[in-house]
Amino acid sequence: MSPRDNLHRLVDSLPESELERAERVLEALRQVAEPPYRPLEAAPLDNEPEAPEERAAVEEARRDLAAGRAIPHEEAKRRWGL
Repeated sequence: MSPRDNLHRLVDSLPESELERAERVLEALRQVAEPPYRPLEAAPLDNEPEAPEERAAVEEARRDLAAGRAIPHEEAKRRWGL
């Protein structure tokens, strides 16, 4: 059985209540796998000096994190149904 056939079998075996979640997961995978995203994986690290605006944004993010105003990764995934 080919991987595509196996995926069709798996999708067909899912309960109705899980189909929307499976659709979101597969759509996210499709978007990541599309050619425009591939070059990002091989792109060199950014070695340009940090701009003042970037520095300020990072500082703000760190303050938010320290103050508990950030959403943990697992919580974000739960909210998206992943």
